[in-house]
Amino acid sequence: MTNALQKLSELGTSIWLDDLSRSRLTNPENDDSLKNLIDNYSVVGVTTNPSIFDNALKDSQTYAETFAALKKDGASVDQAIRKVTTTDVRDACDLFIDTYHRSKGVDGRVSIEVDPRLAHNTQETIIQGRELWNEVGRENLFIKVPATLAGLPAIELLISEGISVNVTLIFSTQRYEKVLLAYASGIEKRLTTGANISQIQSVASFFVSRVDTAIDPILDLMQSNEGSLLRGKAAVANAHLAYEIFLNFIQSERWKKLADSGASPQRLLWASTGVKDPKYLKDKYVTELAAPWTVNTMPEQTLRAVRDLDPKINDAISSQAMNAHKILKDLAALGIDYNKVVADLEVDGIKKFEESWQHLLQTVKQALA
Repeated sequence: MTNALQKLSELGTSIWLDDLSRSRLTNPENDDSLKNLIDNYSVVGVTTNPSIFDNALKDSQTYAETFAALKKDGASVDQAIRKVTTTDVRDACDLFIDTYHRSKGVDGRVSIEVDPRLAHNTQETIIQGRELWNEVGRENLFIKVPATLAGLPAIELLISEGISVNVTLIFSTQRYEKVLLAYASGIEKRLTTGANISQIQSVASFFVSRVDTAIDPILDLMQSNEGSLLRGKAAVANAHLAYEIFLNFIQSERWKKLADSGASPQRLLWASTGVKDPKYLKDKYVTELAAPWTVNTMPEQTLRAVRDLDPKINDAISSQAMNAHKILKDLAALGIDYNKVVADLEVDGIKKFEESWQHLLQTVKQALA
């Protein structure tokens, strides 16, 4: 019998795990192993970030032998982080290689992020993106680059060099449009050199739940019927409008020319899909964002919750654009400044990843002591 995850896959939503650790890779018989999630939960990719690596490396027993060797070699903290994270990502890439070939390069992808402290430094982001691409050395890798204003030219250049990119920390539809254009420009630049573009893939990681986490408390303070009716609707509406932009772009003449040359569309990836508010169903940011040409990266808890759902899942986005526009207009009528909310979320998102990176530095420093 088809389960809900399989139904999502059939619809065109790729299912990725938002987590990675050495224990998931080295204990394939365990229920939470990556192999089991691939075999039984329709997982076809993995995303990582500084918070995920920070949590993984706190498992000192799993990494003890690795850190002992690094300490013996006199590795610095930064060198140790690079070694451990690229090793885990490389091994995960190898585990997905069959998926990668079966999907003709669309899925079977594993993401590794540039140092978040470089989020506002274009040149350093480019340099580290190249380094990570070469160090991992796997064609099914994604380099994660934040969608800051400084990140946009880095994205364009890395794509033009044939490096597949996961653009992360997108909160606004306005920034998402710029990300799409950066991807297209990178493909166009590569085409002018006569280089191959068929193996280049990209996803645009549009963050979801954090929008509701920011707006719902404002609505609660209003203590009005209008505010109550809009609770829990902003994040999904925002994502629906991003999908509308995606559909319009892939129907444009500019994109059709690139597609005719062999380019693959940059899919929307729904990130931050774990539910923060216990009042909401655990599958809220999955079933309400089901649509073709998308990726949903889920924490394990969400993945398991969705698998147990009734498998009657349909396209939840394509016909919802008008309603999504209305929701944002209604929020504006209540005085909620959408542009300020999403701008603040970008700042906060970078800050949180920087803090996680600092925690990661401390974790590794202690392991090497």
